[in-house]
Amino acid sequence: MLKRLLPLALATFAVGTDSYVIAGLLPAIATDLQVSTPAAGQLVTVFALVMALSAPVMGALTSGLDRRSALLIALSVFVVGNAVTALGTSYEVVMAARIVTAAGAGMINSAASSTAGAIASPERRGRALAFVLGGLTLATALGLPLGTLIGRTDWHITLWAVAGIGLVAVIGVAAGLPKVTLPAASLGDRLRPLRQGRVLALLAVTTLVFLGAYTLYTYIGPALQEATGGSESLLTVILLAWGIGVLAGNIIAGRLVDRHDPAHVLTGPLAIAAIALGLTSVATATLASTLAWAAIWGVALGLIVVPQQHRLIALSPAAAPVLLGLNSSAVYVGMALGGGLGGLAQEWFAIVPAGLGLPAAGVTTLALLYHLTTARRRAPAAPLPTPSTSEKAEAYRP
Repeated sequence: MLKRLLPLALATFAVGTDSYVIAGLLPAIATDLQVSTPAAGQLVTVFALVMALSAPVMGALTSGLDRRSALLIALSVFVVGNAVTALGTSYEVVMAARIVTAAGAGMINSAASSTAGAIASPERRGRALAFVLGGLTLATALGLPLGTLIGRTDWHITLWAVAGIGLVAVIGVAAGLPKVTLPAASLGDRLRPLRQGRVLALLAVTTLVFLGAYTLYTYIGPALQEATGGSESLLTVILLAWGIGVLAGNIIAGRLVDRHDPAHVLTGPLAIAAIALGLTSVATATLASTLAWAAIWGVALGLIVVPQQHRLIALSPAAAPVLLGLNSSAVYVGMALGGGLGGLAQEWFAIVPAGLGLPAAGVTTLALLYHLTTARRRAPAAPLPTPSTSEKAEAYRP
């Protein structure tokens, strides 16, 4: 079983690293492509937005293919996109390459998850999914700082490394994965839960949380210039502290939601994240304080996703995979909007990168207030409609 799951986990690790790593390389990319840092930040924004919007569309278009074929197509697009990004010498070429890469990346997560759920026995399905999706979590903790460290002399090397990981995943899928055929699911099946107001409310919280986080995080390199003195090595250490915090938050959240109401679990981390973001300028004055700040913010952010997933699953366990897929898209929409907001704040209001913590805190506070409002109004929700046959095919497809 491990032989079959390992290339899937490697694929999601590559996607996770690719999603986060550009933020750590922005100053070098901006200099090399001769654009401003906010303009370079839009590479993150566009990647996240295309990934969020294309995932359900591309998933529907390829749902008639066996999962191995879908994965090989998605991974091939992903590898080619990263290779072109690494070769790009102009902003326009790099932006186009990021769009292509994002389209492939959106397909990978869906296909990898559905494949893991299909090839695992029912009693091992949860562990199989956790192992495969663990690639995304591991990318948060290790992929970003390692990618930043590798690319400190030349950012192109990091993109070649990501393309290489994707290529290894291609070989692993081609050699070790059987053909897995699932019933096709239309785009309408995938989007049907959006008709439910309660689902939209929860997804809005997710989007606001990551909009706030990525208003600052997209520009984390220049924002921490004072603490790092421009040292890529020190930036890598700080990003590692943040990533380990996110990983710890995920682990803690899993235990908390088993014992407490997920809505109550969510409140504290949102408040802590808002405070941490609001104190960015003060907390990042020295390296020691920046490390503590990054770890605390990372834990708070890591604590947020799991309660949201549990709340969505509670609405309709039968439609859980579709709902989790929508929540994943909400995360990437928030990332895209956050990168855009951070860029506009710098361009229009002359806010320095370190000052982006205040608008980020404002958006996170809005997420907290909206969460509290919806939690108080919560009533026993009518279950979502029982999914159709094609929706059931979405089982274990986040």
